[in-house]
Amino acid sequence: MATIEIFKNTDEISEAIADILKKLIEQPGKEPIHISLSGGNTPKTVFKYLNEKYGKHLADERFHFWWGDDRCVPPIHPDSNYKWANELWLAPVGIAPKNIHRVIGENEPEEEAVRYAEEIRNTLTEKNGLPVFDLIILGLGDDGHTASIFPNQMELLTAIELCAVATNPYSGQIRVSFTGKLINNAHHVVFLATGENKANKVKEVIADKNEALPATHIQPVHGQITWILDQAATKLLI
Repeated sequence: MATIEIFKNTDEISEAIADILKKLIEQPGKEPIHISLSGGNTPKTVFKYLNEKYGKHLADERFHFWWGDDRCVPPIHPDSNYKWANELWLAPVGIAPKNIHRVIGENEPEEEAVRYAEEIRNTLTEKNGLPVFDLIILGLGDDGHTASIFPNQMELLTAIELCAVATNPYSGQIRVSFTGKLINNAHHVVFLATGENKANKVKEVIADKNEALPATHIQPVHGQITWILDQAATKLLI
């Protein structure tokens, strides 16, 4: 069962993400906490907000950061999801470089998908024979894709590999992405979606359960799923 949280603006959405991070920090023990980040305009706004409002207060030394997908570009390229998260939030608040696990986009894509999967497998604890992320933040594309699992590559939802090479069907851009089984093994999956342009797909995924859309198939097997939305994105749900 999905939890749906609706907010007025991106500041409120950013606070909701901050609250999730605070709860992770409150967990007892010294075990690493593995968080997968998303790209896109809304996450950029969230990263900037977290840096400016909370600074080092949310920079727990147990946090390890990963990416559910990234473009096969160098880390200084404007299309890099890593670049924006690092510049807007992670580096300014002092996250240790050893706790930042980026997709090495300048590597050969197929080799990088294998390497990134191995790094995940060797770093995270497992449940159900798969690594377990504490938190995976995802976006929702205008076509219903999430991470880089596009409607024309539905096989990535059930692939046995942890990571795979994906191709944006509109731009031809090559990416490395988590696959469905890895995402669905997380403790907590959070979808971020804002804007009226997302309203139709939000309805199709949440209310209609349109199985032709990759995002519909994100259903954690032993965890929770939370939709964090603004009012514009929910106009067809209400």
